[in-house]
Amino acid sequence: MSTYQPPQEPLRLHYVDDAIIVVVKPAGLLSVPGRGPDKQDCVIHRVQQDFPQAQIAHRLDMSTSGLLVVARDAAMQQVMYRLFRERAVEKRYIALVAGVVTPESGAIDLPLICDWPNRPRQMVCPARGKPSLTRFRVLQRMPHEDCTVVELEPVTGRSHQLRVHLAALGHPILGDELYAGVAAERAPRLLLHASEIAFAHPQNDRRVHFHCPAPFFPLAAPALTL
Repeated sequence: MSTYQPPQEPLRLHYVDDAIIVVVKPAGLLSVPGRGPDKQDCVIHRVQQDFPQAQIAHRLDMSTSGLLVVARDAAMQQVMYRLFRERAVEKRYIALVAGVVTPESGAIDLPLICDWPNRPRQMVCPARGKPSLTRFRVLQRMPHEDCTVVELEPVTGRSHQLRVHLAALGHPILGDELYAGVAAERAPRLLLHASEIAFAHPQNDRRVHFHCPAPFFPLAAPALTL
């Protein structure tokens, strides 16, 4: 029996023009269709109900919420693909992690590879992993709740990069059923949110910047009991 139960609230459009659509993806919704007829409800199918030519420009994990860019057509999709491939897209995430993070900021530079026997899990592998870099900055420490709000910047874009890197740092993201161990039970969802994205507009090269606050920050403490 399928356990995929996508949220039923309407998809929120954050920005729309002739080239791109920026949506706010809720946690629990796939970015693109999964395998099987029960996993067809996803961001791109919902967007295509009103914009039939729309194509996904990048993806967020099903469990991650936040800003997701959709191209209005295949031509714009190729431009956005190039921007992502050339690392010309700036992204910021907000996460609520287990424990009190001591440094104010830092970088996690650990190579990642798919853990094939345990897919879709990824793992750190110095011998065969692909270079992976995440920068982080502490936004709020909550020692009484034994957690920290951090801002994350993925310089590379590996699968599950933020989740694996934070777990490897010893501060897994709360609600992460794959990597957080007992900390997965401290939140009803993965507390990871794509809060900012900026890039050169695919039509005119003008820099655009979009922001969407995390639903669990700045009021982070109540998220522990949602």
